[in-house]
Amino acid sequence: MKAAIFGGKGIVNIGERPDPVIRESTDAIVRVVRSCVCGSDLWYYRGLSPRTAGGPIGHEFIGIVDKVGKDVKNIADGDFVISPFTYNDGTCINCKKGWQANCIHGGVYGTGYVDGGQGEMVRVPLADGTLVRVKQTGFSEEKLRSMLALSDVMCTGHHAAVSAGVKEGDTVAVVGDGAVGLCAVIASKRLGAKRIISISRNPSRQKLAREFGATDIVPERGDAAIQKVLELTDGFGADAAMECVGTGESMNTAFGIARVGAVVGAVGVPHEVRVPIETAIFRNVGLRGGIAPARKYIPELLDDALSGRINPGRVFDMQTDLEHIADAYKAMDERRAVKAILNISDI
Repeated sequence: MKAAIFGGKGIVNIGERPDPVIRESTDAIVRVVRSCVCGSDLWYYRGLSPRTAGGPIGHEFIGIVDKVGKDVKNIADGDFVISPFTYNDGTCINCKKGWQANCIHGGVYGTGYVDGGQGEMVRVPLADGTLVRVKQTGFSEEKLRSMLALSDVMCTGHHAAVSAGVKEGDTVAVVGDGAVGLCAVIASKRLGAKRIISISRNPSRQKLAREFGATDIVPERGDAAIQKVLELTDGFGADAAMECVGTGESMNTAFGIARVGAVVGAVGVPHEVRVPIETAIFRNVGLRGGIAPARKYIPELLDDALSGRINPGRVFDMQTDLEHIADAYKAMDERRAVKAILNISDI
């Protein structure tokens, strides 16, 4: 089968991998319909996170089940499914408490042993605990895009908002205007926030943030952004702050704009980040977040996505295919695209 292969810093190309087969009785083989490139993939592409060259990459996909192992009970051949970006058994103590991304027996796609999501087919371990079956049929391209967003970025943005404690009537602030940050705006609106401040300096992303529900745009960065948010909130700061980038500056900004007693919901993959402990202690600002338990969130967000009450698929502003995977990575790396969707096959 064709699949994206990570070749080292700045190199992702199309290559050939063996067609996946059932290895364990709890496996399923999924034919990928849509996949995409994630902002976290760019950390490897830029050489800022270690990754062995020569293997598969990608962790977001939706598709149709081609085959299941003999012990798979809840998923069947022909089912249309959404996969969260991690696989999990659904039965361990962490899964039962709602932390499926930290499953004791789970893992991530694209490890070599497990296929990457940017390919024609994927062997999904622990299929019953991992895959979410979609009962509805006859999907428009818009709905396909929104379901694909549920595999990671929408759930991750939602996790930022949930972790920060966003509630009805709140004034909230989102640090980061990538796909996750934009989805955090959607999530904040969905959870009832009255005022949503998006920290963004990209005009096209600012426009999308407003369409998703942002009421204020702050183009400044660093200390200037903190000052501007404080001005917008009468000096008190936001009731909830969401950190959706993963840099030292973004974390400092999130803590700087959080009011006394607020919580920072941090979901950005951290790179050289130090938590400003003085702010946490002396202003009673909390920190929650981490890897989103997407498998928990997908079912509760799915109806809203299929009904059109939320439309996270709009974060995809570039469309291509596996043959042009290198173009997708380059466009996102250069910030010419928020998020690239890959059309792999027809339904």
